[in-house]
Amino acid sequence: MIKKITIVLLLLALGITHNGQEAAAAPDIDGSRMIKSIFTETGTSFSGTLSSKQKSFQLLNYWDVQEVNLNLDYVVTPLSQEWITSVTLLINDKPFHSFRPSLTETKKQHLSITVPKEWLKKGDNKIDIQGYISTVAEQACSRDKVPDQWLQLYNTSSVDVKFTTQPLKGTIADFHQRFAGADAVNSGSSIITVPDQSDPAELEAAVYVLSGFAKAITADDIELPLLPYKPDYLKNKKLVVLVGLYDRLPADVKAKLGYSETSTKAWIQLLNVGEQPTLVVTSQNPELLAKAGRLVANPDLMVQLGSDTKVLDANTNVDTPKPSFETSVQFTENGDELKGPYYQEQTYYIAMPSNRSIANSGRITLDYRYAQNLDFNRSLVTVSVNEMPVGSKRLTKEMSNGDSVTFPIPSDLNVSGNYSVKVAFDLQLIDAVCTPNQEQTPWAFITNKSMIDFRTKDRTDLFFNHYPYPFLRDGVYNHVAVVLPQERDDLTYRTFSNLFNLLGRHVNGNTGDVKIYSDTAGAEELKDRNIVAVGTYKDNKLIRDHNKSLFFQYDETGQSMLSNEKMSIETEYGNHIGTLQLMESPFASGNGLLAVTGASSENYYLASKLLANEQAKWRIHGDGVVTDKDGNINAFRFKKQTGERTDTVLTDVMKRSDVLGFMTVAGLTALLILVSLILFIRKYRKKRGGTGEGKS
Repeated sequence: MIKKITIVLLLLALGITHNGQEAAAAPDIDGSRMIKSIFTETGTSFSGTLSSKQKSFQLLNYWDVQEVNLNLDYVVTPLSQEWITSVTLLINDKPFHSFRPSLTETKKQHLSITVPKEWLKKGDNKIDIQGYISTVAEQACSRDKVPDQWLQLYNTSSVDVKFTTQPLKGTIADFHQRFAGADAVNSGSSIITVPDQSDPAELEAAVYVLSGFAKAITADDIELPLLPYKPDYLKNKKLVVLVGLYDRLPADVKAKLGYSETSTKAWIQLLNVGEQPTLVVTSQNPELLAKAGRLVANPDLMVQLGSDTKVLDANTNVDTPKPSFETSVQFTENGDELKGPYYQEQTYYIAMPSNRSIANSGRITLDYRYAQNLDFNRSLVTVSVNEMPVGSKRLTKEMSNGDSVTFPIPSDLNVSGNYSVKVAFDLQLIDAVCTPNQEQTPWAFITNKSMIDFRTKDRTDLFFNHYPYPFLRDGVYNHVAVVLPQERDDLTYRTFSNLFNLLGRHVNGNTGDVKIYSDTAGAEELKDRNIVAVGTYKDNKLIRDHNKSLFFQYDETGQSMLSNEKMSIETEYGNHIGTLQLMESPFASGNGLLAVTGASSENYYLASKLLANEQAKWRIHGDGVVTDKDGNINAFRFKKQTGERTDTVLTDVMKRSDVLGFMTVAGLTALLILVSLILFIRKYRKKRGGTGEGKS
């Protein structure tokens, strides 16, 4: 007997804006360029019942798109029926191609198809891949999931966008949009620069500039470089930002600026330097230079600058609105519809500062309705937070026109920072496995009354699990001090750049505070700040003075790291490792100190790469990390978590209610015996005393 098992695979394939590597090819002879965006880094397997994944790709406003190609590399189960199995491709909900995978080919198959240009649009686009797979067996129809239903999509599958760029319009707004665009950052065409051996005021302003652009980058594994303004670094760059005090700017740049009033004003000007579009941010006044940097970090203001020059003074308001986040979040404004049998899901993303976590009082309220042609014995809805189930409810015919459910958020979820809420429906049809009913497609609708209501608590644990806390608090820089060597080589700048690329991605406003110090900074300057110390034992006095407080300490020569209770370190190996150490500040309780250090700048640069982007950060945890040039990473926890305590025999007993109850009863019994004995002795003594008096 033939067994038909239907699988419909829906994935909204990747794009430039989410998960998946992006690569920009070199321009063709005609000046066109290509951006290749893969679906996933590791490939994707789809099996069993219907599943859906949502991805998108983006077409930027200044692109003239020539063509978009979808490349699929896949393999399908050889047990499928070729005359039934098919795959349909859709762009923005419009089908444009269908095909049947070959069952005679057991290895990877390839398909390249051009997406119709007339259905593309500026901004976000989505691609759907819908597959129908049927397998054969000798048993009767069954609803049981079997392992022969699968389709494997390889990580070489991609969306390829071929385009040319429109000429630069010569405005600050247009430059700002392009500088962090996918084509520029993926090809390494953008760079932020400062004068060599930069002044602390220049680095402070550059931090704000870098943070603003880093926030706009969509790829998880790409950083913007911040380097000295040198010919070697400017070579082949298409877009340059130069941040510097006016007197320290290169002579050819100052000659092109053509103004002299810089003591009471700051200038942001777009000009060509050696045919390179260069946005110059400058002033003689350090405070005004920082203000100009903050303006560049305000995207709302930057998109309004329709000329090539902006002048600021002390009265210019450049601040972004104070970052805020809602603790009652509506999932959807107009409602979301899900169509199709079996498993359907909708995911909502909730923004929350990294230093906050959900307290125990959160709840999710789901308001929804659904079709009446379901098998209500097997249909249900499930809600998950960060892929962890929160609760489920069976669907019923009586409530199909208006159903609701409220789930408390379990305390063991330990949700902090941004998180996701997934609503998944199992929409089962009666006898759908044996006889699919294509004319009565089941559906579910999530209404705009659905929401999450939660309270937060502050995270104060100094662990990389909660990074970028303590350097960011509620979306802005939290009184940060960066202590650098007085003499900085190019790897010091790259380390500095790495750290603020990741921090900048988490910044939601430009009102935070970052100060740059040399290693001679004293306790009075650093006592109220969260400190980032970069350097070696020899070139950073702060690291040298507090070597005994480090988890990974230097030997007496300062050339090698010593072994400790967590890791044995051979002397030569200790010369070639970099470390990240997150601990309490030695100047003020409650503040943090991040030491990015190694015996050389090459070593601490290696360590900084672990805090350069989101992909790298997920590889570390705890509060002490060691890495080497071979890519080996060792992460440890040295200090106990806040509220953590060491258990003793007494605390073990207190946790055991059975033992505690027995000891209570035994203690009361002993007390009763003791009291009885005392009363008996007193009574006996009185008797003896009375008898003696009678005899006398």
